[in-house]
Amino acid sequence: MRVLLTGMSGTGKSSVMTELARRGWRAVDLDTPEWSEWTTDAEGQPDWTWRTERLDALLSEAKADGQPLFLSGTCTFQGRYYGQLDHVVLLSAPADVLLRRVRTRTNNAYGKTEQEQADILHYLETVEPLLRHSAHLELDTSRLSVAEVSDRLEALLRA
Repeated sequence: MRVLLTGMSGTGKSSVMTELARRGWRAVDLDTPEWSEWTTDAEGQPDWTWRTERLDALLSEAKADGQPLFLSGTCTFQGRYYGQLDHVVLLSAPADVLLRRVRTRTNNAYGKTEQEQADILHYLETVEPLLRHSAHLELDTSRLSVAEVSDRLEALLRA
């Protein structure tokens, strides 16, 4: 079983991945330099994208060994991986919650500047609807604790 958690910055993806790993699951946060890198998109703009060769190898390994794998992250071309995933789960929260979280978090510097916060609001309007359309499940992390989100994700493995 391969599950992708996706969503905007501040929805709790990293916190949920930490909890899933604590519970003993294989959990990989793709929004780290080990798994992602800055590239340039077709319009010459910077783009934080997954390292496809590493992700391809990880997904092949997970398919071969049959062990559950939780991935988290968001990138412009993530849809090309949906056929290799059993579930795509959108984590969401209202804009005010996202901004409060990114302003106060200590494990990630993204979202501290006014420009980054404006970008988050822009992505909330333009990208999140696309993610919602392709997700199998949406969990509102403003209403669920990290433990409750993790419980629901574990339930996907038993379904």
